[in-house]
Amino acid sequence: MTGSDAGEVRFGFPVLIGDIGGTNARFSIIHDQTSEAGEPRIVQTADFASVDDAIRATVLDGAAQPLRSAILAVAAPVEGDEIPLTNCPWIIRPKRMLAGLGLSDVLLLNDFEAQALAVAALGMEHMEKIGGGAPVPGAARVVLGPGTGLGVAGLVHAFGGWVPVPGEGGHVDLGPRTPRDNEVFPHLVTLDGRVSGEDILCGRGLVNLYRAIALADGHKPALTAPSDITAAGLAGSDATAVETLETFTTLLGRVAGDVALIFKARGGVYLSGGIAQKIVPALKAGNFRAAFEDKAPHHALMGSIPVYVVGHPLAALAGLAAYARTPSGFGVETAGRRWQG
Repeated sequence: MTGSDAGEVRFGFPVLIGDIGGTNARFSIIHDQTSEAGEPRIVQTADFASVDDAIRATVLDGAAQPLRSAILAVAAPVEGDEIPLTNCPWIIRPKRMLAGLGLSDVLLLNDFEAQALAVAALGMEHMEKIGGGAPVPGAARVVLGPGTGLGVAGLVHAFGGWVPVPGEGGHVDLGPRTPRDNEVFPHLVTLDGRVSGEDILCGRGLVNLYRAIALADGHKPALTAPSDITAAGLAGSDATAVETLETFTTLLGRVAGDVALIFKARGGVYLSGGIAQKIVPALKAGNFRAAFEDKAPHHALMGSIPVYVVGHPLAALAGLAAYARTPSGFGVETAGRRWQG
């Protein structure tokens, strides 16, 4: 691989891998280059003052031998020596982790960079297909994940390996298109006067959309939790929740189709995270796929691109584990994101 001498990257074992999101942090240990990741430890970020405290309490106290390296995926752009998480009060300080946790090597990746690695590492037994044709081998792929926020990343094949392309695609503009959209969108809570993908296509976005639909119809919102809205929408027990879920999947299809066009992702579009896994029936109802393909003049191209829901419960950890064992198989940029003691 080229780029930051990717073929020369090595990590000392045992390696701590971690997927740190806005709500939950997931950790596991890889003991050597041939072993699978160990039993995952999953914690709520709100239960700990810092990532260092979480690692000490859930990993270090029970580790059979000292950890040497850490590869952590974080829900934030990785810039500088202090990285504040986007949807969590934690601030990641790699230099402090080296000194305080006894590590000799810390690498930070974007959380959806790890999801992109997972798409390259996981087999099709972990995928639920939502229409389209067969993926083109070696073609670009994209991954989107509505969760605490909306993560977006690309994955391109070059120089003999897979290169993840992190970004902030969840913050693209999302505007009204139908007469019903024009009734609902004025009631959405926005950031700085615009509607971004993340204002709708995430957990809090579901609540935002449900509230806007209720207000558009002159009703007081009855549900306030994303899980209650998806459950009621799937069960058909609340008309506003049913419309919310249908609108959510339509808008997710629009954004997924836009990102697929940007990357010409003939290798497939992959929806990750708990929300996508829970709403598979709604995604298969037809409106998601129709919105995804409604990209004139490229209907034929979009119709051929497969969409999958990633069913693996810990996909990011699987991607990080694959990279930790064989970094030469991936074009991961380490410059400015790796700290060594």
